[in-house]
Amino acid sequence: MEQYDALPESDPYSASRDAFERLISALADGPAADLAHDEIEVQLEQLGRELLRQLMQDHLDSRARKEEAMWGKRGQPVVLGPEGQPRTWRERGHRRLLTCVFGPVRVSRIAHRGRGVANVHPADAQLSLPAGRHSRGLARLAALEAVHGSFDQAAAAIERRCGKVLGKRRLQELVIASAVDIAAYYTAKIPTPCTREMPLIIQVDGKGVVMRPEALREATRRAAAKSAAAGRRGRLAPGEKPNRKRMATVACVFDAVPASRRPHDIVHPPGGRSAMRSPRQGPKAQQKWCTASVIRPPEQVVADAFAQATSRDPQYLRDWIVLVDGARHQLDLIQNEAARRGIRLNILLDFVHVAEYTWTAAHAFHPVGSREAETWAADKLTAILAGHADRAATEMIAQATAEQLPATRRDAVTTCARCLTGHLDQLHYDTALAVGWPIATGAVEGACRHLIADRLDITGARWGLHGAEAVLQLRALITNGDFEDYWTFHAAREHQRLYPSPDQQKYRLTA
Repeated sequence: MEQYDALPESDPYSASRDAFERLISALADGPAADLAHDEIEVQLEQLGRELLRQLMQDHLDSRARKEEAMWGKRGQPVVLGPEGQPRTWRERGHRRLLTCVFGPVRVSRIAHRGRGVANVHPADAQLSLPAGRHSRGLARLAALEAVHGSFDQAAAAIERRCGKVLGKRRLQELVIASAVDIAAYYTAKIPTPCTREMPLIIQVDGKGVVMRPEALREATRRAAAKSAAAGRRGRLAPGEKPNRKRMATVACVFDAVPASRRPHDIVHPPGGRSAMRSPRQGPKAQQKWCTASVIRPPEQVVADAFAQATSRDPQYLRDWIVLVDGARHQLDLIQNEAARRGIRLNILLDFVHVAEYTWTAAHAFHPVGSREAETWAADKLTAILAGHADRAATEMIAQATAEQLPATRRDAVTTCARCLTGHLDQLHYDTALAVGWPIATGAVEGACRHLIADRLDITGARWGLHGAEAVLQLRALITNGDFEDYWTFHAAREHQRLYPSPDQQKYRLTA
């Protein structure tokens, strides 16, 4: 007997093909023939986005039909919930909305149900759908845009690319959620190995971030309240702070290619350099890693920096060099952490800070900008770099006494001498230059400028605690060059949180 012809299966992507035909028709016919090229770009962008959205919708609908066909067959296993209880009933047509980078789409799937237990949707786990309405791709875009400009600018950039898919408040929530796994990522990340001859450098610094009143630390909030209770004033008193900032701690860890130098490679000799001999280049930083936090206490950030350094040198075989700017609190935290881990440190005071004190003392003896001031400062800085900081301090005090400087000018000299004599154990620049170590904190100061000043310190910004922390950590992550690798790690962790295995005894509804 001759078989009947089977009916052809419907095309699951027919709506997408129709959208594509409409796009071609819009270009081939009608007013498009008279449009300028930029107007055609705008039209193509809008129609192309709708085509991509329709393709996404058709694909989801196709998967929903395949799921119904699969579970319609006999002999399919019973689905277990995360607590291990079976879901014996199935119900079709459970829908949820998903907003992706192309626009809003609908996801249809089968709900597996049981008496007294929550529904389970296997399709949600297969698609790795987020807990909320916005897709992970949109969250990734929000994180990348928010670290470069204000949240308003990020929302406008996303709207230009994706249409009206995301509000400002939800954008902030997505950015905060995007940073939750950064600490776990760096705990699991194995750094690139390095030779024993390369020194390991740690630098720590701090910078204030203007916060909303409720995000200030308790002492700062009390000071701000006290100042407000005293009444409004048009100008702060000398030395008075506005009590609007919360200190963020920034730390850098990097390997350095050693490069030995001489004092005259750092300081210009009086009269200028000789053309016969060019200055030697300093050590080069490699594999630089930054971290920063406005929530965690400074001791925790210091501990994170030491943990990163330990992962690079677990047996403490390399030279560990810590560069500080003279802040006693930071130095105590560093020394305490080193003692706790049993690490021998080489601590150096930032030479730029020493140079600033020395130049201030030079201007106490000679006019600003004079050749005499330059010669005096060069002589003292060269002596300090050669390992004679105590002699330089003694000489400037003796000169101030001999010249009977006025009290205001003598204070600058006394302050410089006190800085030198109080940090003699951190001024071994002669050793550092001979073995090729860095002697300045340019890396961490650059990180403070890039991570905080360029984004968190923009005009008019007032930060909440969690928003500032998320943006700060994401900027550090991107600076380290780890964002793409982290996002893969974050997506896997997010999937585990939302769709745990039955033995985890947890389940989080996504619809």
